[in-house]
This record gives sequence, structure tokens and C-alpha cells, in this order.
Amino acid sequence: MSSGSVAERLKAKAAKLAGWLKEHKVKIALGGANYEQKLKQLEAMMEEKHLPEEQRKVLREKFEREFGRTDGKSKKKKMHVDDYSTIKIVGRGAFGEVRVVTHPDQREQDGSLKLLAMKMMKKGEMFKKNQIAHIKAEREVLATADNPWIVELYHSWQDSRYLYMVMEFLPGGDLMGLLIKKDILTEAQTRFYMAETALSIRYVHELGYVHRDLKPDNILIDKDGHIRLTDFGLCKSVDTKKFSLYDWATQKNKGELKSGGSKKEETVDHAKAAKTWQTNRRDRKLVYSTVGTPDYIAPEVFNQQGYGQSCDWWSLGVIMYECLVGYPPFYADDPLTTCRNIVNWQNHLVFPAEANLSRHSADMMRKLMTDQNTRVGFSDLKKHPFFARVDWQKLRSQKGPIIPSAKWEENFDQIEEETDYSATSNTMKKYKDKAVSGYTYHRPQKKAQVDAFDLFQNPEES
Repeated sequence: MSSGSVAERLKAKAAKLAGWLKEHKVKIALGGANYEQKLKQLEAMMEEKHLPEEQRKVLREKFEREFGRTDGKSKKKKMHVDDYSTIKIVGRGAFGEVRVVTHPDQREQDGSLKLLAMKMMKKGEMFKKNQIAHIKAEREVLATADNPWIVELYHSWQDSRYLYMVMEFLPGGDLMGLLIKKDILTEAQTRFYMAETALSIRYVHELGYVHRDLKPDNILIDKDGHIRLTDFGLCKSVDTKKFSLYDWATQKNKGELKSGGSKKEETVDHAKAAKTWQTNRRDRKLVYSTVGTPDYIAPEVFNQQGYGQSCDWWSLGVIMYECLVGYPPFYADDPLTTCRNIVNWQNHLVFPAEANLSRHSADMMRKLMTDQNTRVGFSDLKKHPFFARVDWQKLRSQKGPIIPSAKWEENFDQIEEETDYSATSNTMKKYKDKAVSGYTYHRPQKKAQVDAFDLFQNPEES
């Protein structure tokens, strides 16, 4: 059967149904009524059309998904972790882990269970390590954001042991996982990911925040190869004065970071650095560290002079360097030396000849990884020759340069279940009755105007 005849048949079917609805004056019957009235009207419509019980059941289920009960007569069910089923653990850090989960009430348009990402953080450890402000900051940003460049938060709540966040699941993994597979990216691929990350950074800045923790692990990839930012635990408003990693670094270095660093540029071993970093990258070393990796942090963050949104553009330059060269520019065998290299960046920013970088790419990175007073921002970045071929208005609608595997499990590390002893720990016992105020959140459902015509379209496929 030709596509034309199929289209004509569907058009005729739609016209016939529209005529029936108009005749019976029910096209907008579900528009302004309350829950009971809408349901009563739906039942009357199905009865008048003599629908079989099987189709009526499907339509009732779709009705509940589309409208729910909005008149306040039903109490919102309290969130509980046992309502979710774990499919796979896809991330683990110093304070918790990320799981792919499903919930029986959250489904795709075809009725299948929707995959969700659940972030679980040990509340006792968060209190003990003074991380509560960080998780509240992340919850605030995600609850505020409503943009395709930021991961969407659905729910957040707590119990005596954990803080939970349920977010949209992006099946493509993260940029770090992509670099683990590829080692380096082409300039065209890098250009695409950096352009989309730049748009994401601009949006965070427009909200009045500075991310502070941009790195490949926090750049997620959707099924179409586009990126979204996540992990806003270090996100702060722009009046930030100090960063806790500075305290750690200066304490380790007896109050002085300006001196020291690794080898001078002429003795940097490109092959050795690439191999060592790739090994660490595959192991995701430092993932359990409460300090984390300092490789992507701007030099001004390590001093006490204050810093602003420009520190995120430095981080973009570091990520771009890693994509093209194979390792971050200030990488060292230990985090403290990395901190020193960053603070003394003029002596340690090297573009190895083996990387075969183009003139425009090297220049772009130099303009990002420089003093904050001369560092480029989004408006200058857009005009740079490296991004000359980017269609900024249509970037999101373009095909991604690398489409992730349709088998999403292949896009994530293999992380095994671990026995959780936190319930019996002294830290847990100390903080189990302590609540994080203002943490609970439920994203309001976006309910488009749905009418009877919409509900009667292919009910057997709903």
C-alpha cells in the first residue's frame, strides 16, 4: 500500500471521528470540568460510541495519566524508595550512588515503564562532611531550571538514611564514558560538544549561578547524542568568595600554592601522560574521594580573591583540551601537584606537537585558559573561528556526531552492588533523626489541554 493511500485513509478516519465528536458536542467536553465531571463525560462518550470494554479500559488508563486527580480531594502519596525498582547502578561516589530505576506510575507514551535516574546520598555522611549545603544547592538549581540543557528533576525527598533525587535518565552515559571508549575526539566532534556545553553554561549563568564543577563526568548524553548538564552540588550564586578545595590544598601545602608544580613544559612526556590519564580515567579514580579531582578548576578558585562565572569558561577550555589531546593540561600524579600546576598555569599550559592541533583550536583554548580578566565568555566564544561553522540556533535539532548505543547498558560502567552498612554505623545513628529542611520537591505536571478527540485517537495503541 502506498504512503499516499495510507495518509488518505488516516485523514478520512480522523474526519469521520471529528464529525462524530462535533455532532455530539463533546470535542471540548473535558476542557474546564473537574475530575469527576471529566470522568463522567468520558464514560458517557464511550457508552454512546458503544466501545468494547477492552478499549474502555485503555482509555480510562490514559485518562488517569493525562488528567489525574487535580481537585485536591486525594492526598499526595508520600514518596518511598520501595516504590521504585532498580534496574542497574550506573554511578558511585563518595556519598552515594546513582541507579536506573522504574516506577509503576511513570510511563512512556507507549505505556512502557519509563527509565529514571535515582541519586541516593547517605544523609549521615552528608551531615558529617558538611555537604548538606551542596545538595540543597543542586536541588535548588534543578528545581528552578526548565530548559533542554539541564537534566530535569522530578522528585526529591528524604528518609532517615538517604537523600533522594529522581531525575530524567539520559541513556547515552556521560562525556567521560565517551572519552574512555574513544581516547580522543576529532575537532568536528569536539566542536559540537563544546558548543552545546557553552550553551548550557550560558543558561546556568542566566539563572544567576556559577557551576564550579564542570567536567566530563557531569556532561550527560541523551539518546540522540546531545548533551545536558548535571551535578550542581557545587553550584553557587555569583557572589562566591571561597571554595572548600582551596582550604584542603593550602592545608596540604602549608598555606602556599604559588610555588611548586610538576615538570617544566619542555620535559612533558605526552605519551606517558596520555597513558597514565587513560588508565585513571577508565578506573574513574578519585571517584570515592571527598576532595574530587581538581583538574578542571580555574586558578582563581584556589585563591581568596573571589571569582565569578568566568571560572566555568576556564573549565570548558580544560575539557576541550582533554577531548583533543587525551588528558587534562595540568594533570599530575597527585591532586596537590595538579593544584600547583593550575595556579602556575603560565608555566604548565602546553600544546604537544603530537596532538596535531589546528591553529584555531589551540587559540580557542588559550583564550579560555587564561587570566580571568582577559578570559573570553559566551559572546566572544561564538565569534571565534573555531566555532565558525556552528549554527547556534539549530544546534539542538541537528544530529549528534556520535549516536550512543541503543542498548543503554553498554554506555555505562559495570558497577556491582555493595552491602550497605550505613544503617548500623555510628554516623547514621547520630544523624538519623535530623532532617534537611526545604529539601522535598515534586515537579508540577505539565498538563496540556487534552480533549475527547485526543483520547479517542488509536485507543488500542495508548
